Amino acid sequence: QVQLVESGGGLVQAGGSLRLSCEALGPTSRSATRSWFRQAPGKEREFVAGIRLNGGHTYYRESVKGRFTISTDNAKNTLYLQMDSLRPEDTAVYYCALDNRLILSSLRVAEHYDYWGQGTQVTVSS
Repeated sequence: QVQLVESGGGLVQAGGSLRLSCEALGPTSRSATRSWFRQAPGKEREFVAGIRLNGGHTYYRESVKGRFTISTDNAKNTLYLQMDSLRPEDTAVYYCALDNRLILSSLRVAEHYDYWGQGTQVTVSS
């Protein structure tokens, strides 16, 4: 069983930056996939960014490319999301997710992840 503990959300003005963290407590496979999703009010949960621990390949949704950076500190078993040039449309609850056996084609599909963080609110004011 894996527990994911998130931190780092908050309120920021448009153009500002935030960094989210997600510590994994419990066994994590070296081939695990770790990702960030977000959900705005009245909308479905959507993929933001993901990283495959085996090889370090990263993946982003189109609207955050060049602004967000996903990374890991394997020694701390922690996932990060550095968010720069934030926009009001980035406002949402952000969730980290982990799966120890995810295939690449399922990377962007929330239903395929076994473990989730509690969510952290990110609000970007205009």
